[in-house]
Formats: sequence, structure tokens, C-alpha cells
Amino acid sequence: MRHLFVSAVAGLAALGTVALADTGPAQAQDAKQLRWATSSTGSSGHRALVALSTMLNDKFDGYDITVLPTPGAAASLRGFAAGQFDGYYGADVAFHEIEDDTGRYVGFKEQVDEPLVQSFWAYTLEVGLGVRADDAGEYKGWSDLSGKPVFTGPAPWDTRAALERAMKVAGVEHEYIELDKGLAGSALQEGTIDGFIVYTAGQRTPSPWVTEAMLATDVSVLNPNEEELKKLKDAGIAVVDVDKGAFDSDIGVDTAKLVPFFYGFHVGLNVPEDDVYRMLNTIKDNAAELAEADAAFSQIADNMVEMQVRGIEAAGTAALIHPGLARFLRENDAWNEEWNDRIAQ
Repeated sequence: MRHLFVSAVAGLAALGTVALADTGPAQAQDAKQLRWATSSTGSSGHRALVALSTMLNDKFDGYDITVLPTPGAAASLRGFAAGQFDGYYGADVAFHEIEDDTGRYVGFKEQVDEPLVQSFWAYTLEVGLGVRADDAGEYKGWSDLSGKPVFTGPAPWDTRAALERAMKVAGVEHEYIELDKGLAGSALQEGTIDGFIVYTAGQRTPSPWVTEAMLATDVSVLNPNEEELKKLKDAGIAVVDVDKGAFDSDIGVDTAKLVPFFYGFHVGLNVPEDDVYRMLNTIKDNAAELAEADAAFSQIADNMVEMQVRGIEAAGTAALIHPGLARFLRENDAWNEEWNDRIAQ
């Protein structure tokens, strides 16, 4: 399987579909190459890493970062663990599945060559459901989608895993339909599906493909009802309010109630402590610029340090902490001494 994955990435490069971040004056001739994998083009993760790498290639000395799109964040994580990439796009939900040996990662721990550590938490993604606007009045909550065909996202994606977990807790027993994400809007309009995943990044901006789908057909966000919200709360699943203004089209409600989880662009111990520490300070110093390039980074522009703390708390014991991130938090008076035994060595 590893050989097949390498060949797929090589094929993308040969076709010119591997996006390379812009380079700047900070790129020296002796710069280290950093192959950073993320999700596919049209995703929040790809858009965000292009913005991040563009800034780092300009402001962060010593590295030449290349952005490598993969079929999804899970593919970037698996590729990193197999030594195929130098950085990856990883979520708290994936770390927990790996730790618990469940879901998409059963048996995965035995295949890891490079240890997975947390090094930079970028933003939350917030997931929910959309239905045809013409049918919105028929639904009182998520459970009304039980028995109906729903596209909750590409099968291996973390967004799907997070939404499916929340839907299960809320008591939704839907029929999962696999689609090319670019067909979600037309599939909803034609009745192939009755609902699909909608999600934002940083509570500010939808994923590009979600925006396209919602512009292609009239979509209303379907919020969980009060009973479902109580089930989610009792299960420890948070729900946040995202204003309708975050979307480029009418969503049928003033506020979308979405389930957040944490995403980061991580490197491993292949990048030394000093360099990760410098990188985090560079991101902190340029967070406002990043938020202008991609509104998903608004959370780190508001409070970069707090976002790292929240990400670590969400990951729990499921992933070790890069020593560069630990140093960054110590110097910003945000380190929790209870995390000392969780620093990667």
C-alpha cells in the first residue's frame, strides 16, 4: 500500500497538480526542503496551508516549504507516519481514533515509522448539515434525516468522522452516500441525496467546495433540535454558533449550530525544537496577515497561544507534544506542568 501511495503522489506531481507554495527572499540556497502534505484542492486544509506556506516561505528562514495535496487529511497523516512527507494535516479526532485503535485507524499504530506529535494547532472546523431549501420546513431536527440518503463527506475525511459521531449520538440513522464532493450541490438538487455536510473553518469561512455546492443550489442549514442538543452536550460534544454572515449565500437560519473539532498543521521530531519554536513565533507575529489571506486563521489572530492550549486539551493524551510547542507555551506563560510527561523525546 505504501508503494501505491507514493506512486499516486508522484503521479500528481508529474501532472502538475501538486501545488507549490510561493517562495520569497527568506528562501536561501541551502534551505531545507519541507514537504508538507494536506487535504485535496478545494478543501479548507489545502487553502489554509497554501496561505501558511506562502507566509512562512517569505518570513521564516531556513526552510523551503512545498504544499502537497492528498486525497484527504488522513492520507497526509498516513503518508507522514510512513516517512513519505515532512509535515501533515492532523485533527484531534484522528489522534483519538489512532490511540483507541478504532474507526479508520484500526491496526494503524503498528504501521507508524515516524511518531505523530502535535506542533501547531491552526483552527477549528465546525460541521453540520444542509438540506434543500424547498424542503427545509419538513425537518424539525437532524433525526428527521434518519433513513434518508446523506453525503456526510468523503469517506476517509476527518470532517465526516466528526459529523458521523455527532449524528450517531443525536440518534440519526441515515444512509451514507459516497459522492465526489464537487457533485454535492447537484446531487442535492436532483434528489440523489437529501442532505450533505456543511462546515466552516475558524467559525468564519466555509470550505471552498461547500461554498460552491451552496451556490449551485438553494441550501438551508438544518440545526439539531433541543433534544438533540441535550444529547450532544451529555456526550461531551460541543456545539458552537456560526452567524449566517459567514456564508456567501442564504442558509435559511440566522445562526448555524455546528460541532467543532481541532485541526493543525503538524511536523514531527524531524524538525528540531528551535525551528518549531521559531516557526510558531513567526506565525504568531504574522497571524493578522494570515487571517487576511484566509479567514480560517482568525482564531490564531485573536489569540494564537490560547488556540495551542485548546488544541492540546482536545487531543488529550492521544498525541505527544513537540518540544518546540512546549517551549513556545512556556515562554508565553501558558504551559501546564501536568503535560511535562507528554513532551516528545
